[in-house]
Amino acid sequence: MTVPRFRCENVHTAAGGPFTFVAEPGRCLTIMGPSGVGKSLLLRALADLDPHRGDVFLGALRQADCPPHDWRRQVIYVPAAAGWWAETVAEHFTDIAALTADLTALGLPADCGTWPVARLSSGERQRLSLLRAVACQSPVLLLDEPTANLDAETALAAENWLLARKQADVTLIWVTHDAAQAQRVADHRLVLEHTGLQEAGHA
Repeated sequence: MTVPRFRCENVHTAAGGPFTFVAEPGRCLTIMGPSGVGKSLLLRALADLDPHRGDVFLGALRQADCPPHDWRRQVIYVPAAAGWWAETVAEHFTDIAALTADLTALGLPADCGTWPVARLSSGERQRLSLLRAVACQSPVLLLDEPTANLDAETALAAENWLLARKQADVTLIWVTHDAAQAQRVADHRLVLEHTGLQEAGHA
């Protein structure tokens, strides 16, 4: 199956614009920029979570022509602090027992599904929210500082696990404040300014 490319065309958010870029399947595009410039707002617009102007496409599918809940199943936004709505970890997954290898790769024990959400550290919540998003098998992941709550060793493990998704042609759009991380993970790097996106380099 051909995985469609992701396109953002002349999008304006509350923070500015226009923002235009193309993200290819099986590639990682990073977006950097100073605090307050609107990186999270742009990701939320791409996920159709906040009001915005302009067009976003997944292949030939136009965001404006797609019911929001259908769009968000294909273009998943993963905030640095994701929401939790049930008492235990396992209740947030269809079958967490089938994800043992992924849990191990992320430095989590196989039995963590039995844990109450209330006992999770911020880093455990962040890694489990990444796993929860990836388990949906969406073609596009919008990652908002996905390793912000992790120590250096765990962050590297999470980076490698996320980059492995490219083998299934998943498109990663990754906001980070860490220039070294962007250098490690990106195939294509952009810098966000209030007036648009500037090229920062290709791998």
